[in-house]
Amino acid sequence: MKKLLQLLFVLFLTTSNVMAKEDNFYKSDILKVKKVKFNNLYDMKVAGNLFFKKDIDKTKKYPAIIVGHPMGAVKEQSANLYATKMAERGFITLSIDLSYWGESEGKPRNLVAPDVYADDFSAAVDYLSSLDFVDKDSIGVIGICGSGSFAISAAKIDDRIKAIATISMYDMGAASRNGLKKSLSLKQRKEIIKTASAQRLKEFNGEDTIYTGGTPTEINEKSDPISKEFYDFYRTERGKVIPKGATNETATRPTLTSNVKFMNFYPFNDIETISPRPMLFITGDKAHSKEFSEDAYKKAAEPKELYYVKGAGHVDLYDRVDLIPFDKLEKFFKNNSGSTNVCVHSTYMYEQINSNSEKSVKNRKKC
Repeated sequence: MKKLLQLLFVLFLTTSNVMAKEDNFYKSDILKVKKVKFNNLYDMKVAGNLFFKKDIDKTKKYPAIIVGHPMGAVKEQSANLYATKMAERGFITLSIDLSYWGESEGKPRNLVAPDVYADDFSAAVDYLSSLDFVDKDSIGVIGICGSGSFAISAAKIDDRIKAIATISMYDMGAASRNGLKKSLSLKQRKEIIKTASAQRLKEFNGEDTIYTGGTPTEINEKSDPISKEFYDFYRTERGKVIPKGATNETATRPTLTSNVKFMNFYPFNDIETISPRPMLFITGDKAHSKEFSEDAYKKAAEPKELYYVKGAGHVDLYDRVDLIPFDKLEKFFKNNSGSTNVCVHSTYMYEQINSNSEKSVKNRKKC
């Protein structure tokens, strides 16, 4: 009877949002998708999917967007969806697998390496800049969940990234040090460090790798709401992907010994130095993670915008195409593009940058 109740509970989770427009694996008939690989500064191959319209005029140059996946995920989870939708709107887009994840190189697998993750975004800029039909002065990024913090880290020291948008951002450093809503005490943090340090020596001596965090493989009616939220995406047909070389047990889960590296990761330090390049922080007004977007917005300099999606939770903005503000993203990147080969809808003739100023975009094309 207990197993039957658990099964019914999981079935309820996977069907309760039947009216929601979840479309993680959406594919477009008007786009061409090309698998690519390129080196980062660590001489590791970064894997990506390049999206562009089939009828593109390659004698012209177009603005481009790099899309980074949630922490622990792969590009086939949310990043491809954003890349597809933005490519349909006229951008050249590139979804990437962070190093140590998915099809990108790096051993051991599932390693936490924030500096390498940030460099993957700069390596993607290198690659896009090499393409004749990309305007290298109009390259932006979309960072989803943890990739929001990695994209910001990259943009602080790479001024070729001209516009930054984050979606349901997690500051992976603050989350690791302090927990959500500062729920993790210093004593608890030190216990985590102690456990990871001890495990490191065990693995040095030949013991098996231990993984931590990530999404649970099973839930029940007693599971916490955040675990249920992630499970509904990562462990069901809605968004489940098991990359080559991974297993159901290791997918989404970083190695225990490396996960503490996030405690030395401070992506919002000096975030104000990104200015005058624009930043857009998008979060659901019901997202458990909205504190990170609010913190980044507070610390960033102008031009900046904090945009709440009404009724949206954290994971909703991974694949809920009825909630994801693609029009807002299109407006943001096209209005901040230096390219003349973009088409701006007439309703986008002015972009509200903040409560006190507007940015004219009269030099852009009208549709």
